[in-house]
Amino acid sequence: MKIILFLCTGNYYRSRFAEYLFNAVATERSISWRANSRGLALERGVNNIGPISKYATEGLAQRGIILSDRLRDPISAKKVDFTSSDKIIALDDREHRPLMTLKFPQWVEKIEYWNVSDIDRTSPQQALQTIEQNIRQQIELLPEF
Repeated sequence: MKIILFLCTGNYYRSRFAEYLFNAVATERSISWRANSRGLALERGVNNIGPISKYATEGLAQRGIILSDRLRDPISAKKVDFTSSDKIIALDDREHRPLMTLKFPQWVEKIEYWNVSDIDRTSPQQALQTIEQNIRQQIELLPEF
């Protein structure tokens, strides 16, 4: 099984949506990849309520993906997350490249960056739609091992 890692700031909204959506699509298409997600600066999410954003759960539900009541809390990225992943995607170049440079400089140029801004710059509907499009494109490009 190959692992794709999605990174965002708080592991609360964009990366969690990407993780759950990717895993649902990968299961549906019977590919041997699974997703995890982590956050680069959980301390910035002091106003986050609960284990996952309502925008993520609503967006997943609109796509027929219903989450269990037992959801994990956000998790901070650690070196092992990078070394144990086969592909890594940070969801917003502008926001996450500086965090990568600060916290994981050896990985800055080894990961892929998308351009999906947080809710202060992009509506949840547009952000989640962009993530979904990118994931579906990504799945078509992933090698099977």
